[in-house]
Amino acid sequence: MKIVYPICCGVDVHKTFLVATIITTREITPHYARKRFSTFNNSILQFKQWLLTNNCLDVCMESTGKYWIPVYNLLEDSIRVTVANPKWVRAVKGNKDDVKDSKWIGDLFRLGLVPGSYIPPRPIRELREYTRYRSKLVSCRSSEKNRFQNSWTVCNVALDAVVSDMFGKSAASITDYLLTTDSFDPQHCISLLQRSLKKKADQVVASIEGYQMSNSQKERALLVRSHLDFVDQAIDSLDQKLDVMVAPYESAVLLLGTIPGVDRSSAITIISEIGTDMTQFGSSKRLCCWAGLTPGNNESAGKKKSVRITRAGVYLKPALVQVAHAAVKSNKSSYYKTKYERICKRRGKKRAIIAIARMILTAIYHMFTTGEVFNPSDLYKIDMPQEMLLKQQEKAVKQALKLLTSLGLIQSADISVPVA
Repeated sequence: MKIVYPICCGVDVHKTFLVATIITTREITPHYARKRFSTFNNSILQFKQWLLTNNCLDVCMESTGKYWIPVYNLLEDSIRVTVANPKWVRAVKGNKDDVKDSKWIGDLFRLGLVPGSYIPPRPIRELREYTRYRSKLVSCRSSEKNRFQNSWTVCNVALDAVVSDMFGKSAASITDYLLTTDSFDPQHCISLLQRSLKKKADQVVASIEGYQMSNSQKERALLVRSHLDFVDQAIDSLDQKLDVMVAPYESAVLLLGTIPGVDRSSAITIISEIGTDMTQFGSSKRLCCWAGLTPGNNESAGKKKSVRITRAGVYLKPALVQVAHAAVKSNKSSYYKTKYERICKRRGKKRAIIAIARMILTAIYHMFTTGEVFNPSDLYKIDMPQEMLLKQQEKAVKQALKLLTSLGLIQSADISVPVA
């Protein structure tokens, strides 16, 4: 096989140490030099100097948990580091150890058999840390809301069966009243209702009367609500920080905002996951595969097996699915809604929403590549009434005839616009 990297290094990274093997190819026979280093910063810098001394500028290491990140941070400025998915460099069981693993990684990398994982630049990585933490806080907030609602259910308060939002103004006023008093006054409770909920006053009172709530249960509900308020404040602080960090990418955020279903928060999440430079992926198909939105390809003996999508894109895929759900319900454009309904009849709702998510990611790839706003080639066929489509066609014909006249290819007397 052809040798792609005459001088390279395979690294097996662990929590407290790493084992590195430099492979130098002399004609055909490779020469190996092994060394072990600690994962402390001063030792990683010694490892970096060892690589530079041996004129080794290409390094491959397995993405083991978070342990590869400190090594990558100190090497990326002067050495080309390839971070490999473990499935591409997994050694054969029964004959493996730390030294052999680093040698095996180096041998595969030397022959160009290890595809590198996408590692965004440092500003995007820092933005990604904040957006991922925000998604965790949003999940935590949802859990706390469910926990607060359940604390009323176990106390024989069925208020959630009457109101649509337990955290709206009316419901919040009622729960505050119940947590701060030992007696229940139906008239005072009715006076707390606002707007359309006043029509359901009798149902609200009936859902609360006869409730049983001890002091310890009230204290637990107050603790849950205080934690919920804290999480809300943390999310607001994160949003303010994200606005500052995303300022250099504001044009990209506005560009993504032209896609139906994409709001500012979703746009920031997408940028933090894939960046704005699409040359890293090469094509929209590779980007969709990286995001886990491509059907599997598993065929043997003429039989197709599972075509389920992969588990990749742990943060990007849920964000795109959320955008897809918003896009098929968008009032701004019925483009994705029409496509969703067509696919849904044949493949079902779940496959259809994944297909819409992939279409959106493909559109994002081309928009970042060309810098154009959302304007798919089949938009006029799907998203425009027939009358508007005919007007667009008539306008295009007039522009073409005007251009031909200015070039002297036809005379103005020959211009005639066909009637639709």
